Amino acid sequence: MESTRKQLIELLNKKDGHISGQELSNQLNISRTAIWKHMNELKKDGYDIEAVQRKGYKILSSPDKMSENTLQWGLDTEWIGHQLFHYDQVESTQEIVHQMAKQGKPHGTVVIADEQVKGKGRMARKWDSPKGKGIWMSILLRPNLPPFKAPQLTLLAATVLAEMISERSALVPQIKWPNDLLIHHKKVSGILTEMQAEQDAIQYIVVGIGMNVNQNGEEIPEDIRHKASSLKNEAGEEWNIQETVQHILRLFERTYDQYESDGFEAIKANWEKHGYRIGEEVTISTMKRTWKATLVGIEPDGALCVRDRDGNHEKLYSAEIHWGEGGYHA
Repeated sequence: MESTRKQLIELLNKKDGHISGQELSNQLNISRTAIWKHMNELKKDGYDIEAVQRKGYKILSSPDKMSENTLQWGLDTEWIGHQLFHYDQVESTQEIVHQMAKQGKPHGTVVIADEQVKGKGRMARKWDSPKGKGIWMSILLRPNLPPFKAPQLTLLAATVLAEMISERSALVPQIKWPNDLLIHHKKVSGILTEMQAEQDAIQYIVVGIGMNVNQNGEEIPEDIRHKASSLKNEAGEEWNIQETVQHILRLFERTYDQYESDGFEAIKANWEKHGYRIGEEVTISTMKRTWKATLVGIEPDGALCVRDRDGNHEKLYSAEIHWGEGGYHA
């Protein structure tokens, strides 16, 4: 069930001119007084609302700051973000979505924060999430998939972020297996996918997205500046975080719907199109050996497919890869 505020924003967004309080009251099945209270809440968020007697309400402009209302304004998605929760500061958006999932929140619920104080990446690594400088967001999914296909959703999310960057800029993003977004060999975004499942069914999946957006060079932690950056650093200009979030959510919904109807092949092809050093030779180390191999692509189970110098193919689920540029290891 969509919130009244969400429906109100959609009605105001669809109308070019003013819309009367009575029409809003009729469509939302709430009182004129309730409409007035909702308008005041929108004003507190920074909306410039014109109220004209006998004509009604019209939103003249929306604020720059992020809130649940501003993020849903103009989002026009079918299911993602219909329940959207914004926080100034949290420990971790991932943990909040896990709690919400257990409380029964629906598929497509989104949690986003201006700042995380205990943001995390893969293998429990700390993720620096400074206030107002990036996208710190988690999405709740309830897919009708067997658990062994869950890694496909990490790969799907990576293609969404790569496509978003390509569509909004002249930057050329690349996806470093399994879940990092690089620009000019430097990491700008990571994806953390966590699953709650039984043996043959997924209960829910939380897809966490951390993206460095508007950090200046000196705002990147000194110990990782050689291998991390931000969209602003690489593009040379500030990004509107709110619009970027909305772009990600629209693209995520469209890509997920296509995946549900057509399967994994298009995701695989898109991932490999953006794949970092695909077709190139790298050095790979495991517990047993170190060898050189060419990166071929990805497998449906999320494994990295490589080919050694003798032409033998191998699937890697965990390995240390010496990428060459930027001192990266996987």
